[in-house]
Amino acid sequence: MRVSKGEKIFYVCNYIILSLAALTCLLPLMNILAMSLSGNRAVMSGEVGIWPVDFNVASYQALASGSPIVQAFMNSVLLTVVGVLLCMIFTLLAAYPLSRKAFYYRKPITLAIIFTMLFTGGIIPHYLLVNSLGLVNTYWALWLPALISPFNMLIMKSYFEQMPEEMEEAARIDGCGEITFIMQVVLPLSLPMMATIALFYGVNLWNSFFQVLIYINDSEKYNLTVLVQQMVRSTSVLLEFTSLQPDEMNLFPPEGVKSAGVIILLLPMLIVYPFIQKYFVKGVMIGAVKG
Repeated sequence: MRVSKGEKIFYVCNYIILSLAALTCLLPLMNILAMSLSGNRAVMSGEVGIWPVDFNVASYQALASGSPIVQAFMNSVLLTVVGVLLCMIFTLLAAYPLSRKAFYYRKPITLAIIFTMLFTGGIIPHYLLVNSLGLVNTYWALWLPALISPFNMLIMKSYFEQMPEEMEEAARIDGCGEITFIMQVVLPLSLPMMATIALFYGVNLWNSFFQVLIYINDSEKYNLTVLVQQMVRSTSVLLEFTSLQPDEMNLFPPEGVKSAGVIILLLPMLIVYPFIQKYFVKGVMIGAVKG
């Protein structure tokens, strides 16, 4: 198909705008990484750009020696992995029945779920409920209220509704039960969508901050997001979290240590995303093209 001159200009403008948008996201990240790998003199003098100056890993060594960042990292992994598994199971259990036409009350229940997207009780009733259940200072206070995201559930429900009815009828003829049909037919065909929703849940749980501050009182249960925020906010907190002494700041620049904490926080998501990117591209296109 021949491309007109106007379309070529449109594509060029799109590429330029998207490239500039990508740079606005990439350059700050490269600057933070460079600061975490640079020496104290270069960091304090503002010489660090997007490449490290006086390359060293002293900032990471400062975090690894005596800081609770390892425990916070493990807390984040536990919070995210268990949370994603629970959210995916319960979202599936809600979305699949609501996608079946044989379920008589699926429309009023779906409308009730959509209602919760528009109106909520607020933070105080939410906290009072969690406190009355005895969940404060436990990760269940973070997992249970977020078991089902209405938005993710509706995406999953929409995907299940697009599956051909003939496929289900053929499975029933072969003697396939409900659970077997879900495990052997529905889930394998829904892998792009499931991976996309798992990514949504995972990023949300990994970056949990406000909920952790509200419901978790024990600092040993803080996740990595809260710990890094406290380190970035105050140098005194940074000294408390690490084994550094004030006179050692000449060797371990505070800004470099803070940058190292930010990189450690971002690294897991940056590692995981390329492995599920192929599913993510397919998943976000659900419902965009219909035959």
